[in-house]
Amino acid sequence: MLVGELRLLRDFDASRLNPRNDICLIMNRSLHLLICLIFFTACAPTPVVPTQTDPPPTLPAFTSTIIPIVSPESTSTSFVPSLTPTQIPCDPFVVGFCITEGHFILQRPILPPANDSVDRTYPYASTAGGTRDPHHGVEFVNRFGTPVHAAADGIVIFAGPDTEATYSPWRDYYGNLVVIRHDDDLYTLYAHLSKITVEAGKRIQAGDQIGEVGQSGVAIGSHLHFEVRRGDVEDFFSTVNPELWLVPTETGFGALAVTLQDGSSNSRRETITLQYYPLLSGFNTTNYYFDAYAPALIGDGENAAISDLPPGQHRITLIHNGHLYERWVDVESGKLTQAVIIVE
Repeated sequence: MLVGELRLLRDFDASRLNPRNDICLIMNRSLHLLICLIFFTACAPTPVVPTQTDPPPTLPAFTSTIIPIVSPESTSTSFVPSLTPTQIPCDPFVVGFCITEGHFILQRPILPPANDSVDRTYPYASTAGGTRDPHHGVEFVNRFGTPVHAAADGIVIFAGPDTEATYSPWRDYYGNLVVIRHDDDLYTLYAHLSKITVEAGKRIQAGDQIGEVGQSGVAIGSHLHFEVRRGDVEDFFSTVNPELWLVPTETGFGALAVTLQDGSSNSRRETITLQYYPLLSGFNTTNYYFDAYAPALIGDGENAAISDLPPGQHRITLIHNGHLYERWVDVESGKLTQAVIIVE
């Protein structure tokens, strides 16, 4: 119909107009054409205009969260929050976590290709599930004769068999032992050696060989027992966690220290699970398990720690009194992340 109306207008001869009737005819046909155009326009499909997808909302950062345990029959959806570390220095009792420079000033006493990783079955202040005494150092499991090196510059103050109860309450506890004094009343102890290659009074540099791995004293299997002490070196309880003083095994790794307390500021002891999310996707995670320190070795600082962690987002979880506590933290290359978790 629209084509016909257009043809009528095209073939129209203005010279044959009746001044009144023909003008009315033209106006009626024009009105008809306008109505048709409106009808076809209304019936035409509305074009689809692509719109830009809005960015996903920023997920909230966690502080301290208590979540009831979900039964096996239940299902839940988890997510990984976006975190922004607080500036240094900060108070981990106030914010979610702090990232500090730490004090990674000691090199590993065992060098590659030998095993330079801390034994996870009996770390610092652990009781190995209640089967052993609280551990005052860390272990580097290696074969007999593996070279042992000084962790930093210093002076050897003891080198020989531990026949006197000087550095522990028992004789021959450490077996063949080397003790080195460093700056600022910091000391390192190297125990259970099969061979000692330095003498007391000798000044040495970091990396110098001081002995070889063995099984002397009360050792179970060949390994190096390594301790770090501050202040009174002859105080058996002046130890600190070596993992927070040793340079990480690989470039890019960091460490985590946790203070676990109840509402009355009393230290609590629970098994902690740490999950590493490399792609922030919730999949392909790496799990770490470590216990809070035995009460005898809890000082004024952290009461749980672990080193040699890849950088990125990590999820701390623990169960206390039937509740699951979690905290999301960042670990940065060569830095120490500190977190405080209060349980009820």
